[in-house]
Amino acid sequence: MAKDDFNSITGLPEELGIDEDLGRTEQRLRVRIEKRRYDKPVTIVEGFDTDSVDLKELASELKRKMATGGTIQDEAIELQGNHRERVGEVLREKGYAIE
Repeated sequence: MAKDDFNSITGLPEELGIDEDLGRTEQRLRVRIEKRRYDKPVTIVEGFDTDSVDLKELASELKRKMATGGTIQDEAIELQGNHRERVGEVLREKGYAIE
């Protein structure tokens, strides 16, 4: 849904930034663990609407809060290690819905 659509539906001024909050709640993210080389766990967060989310900025914030490395691959954030619980908490605090 485009920004103009949110503003026309809510009737609120664009300056309030409500469109970003609504955009987050519309997305259903999945957080899963995948085993990689040498049985190392990788936390994968996927399901982003890349039009409304700055993946680079969000990945940077998650890496900083988890104190780990990571990258963006195929519109998903990958973090080194098993951070499923903590990543879910951080994303919920930011207003995302987790499946």
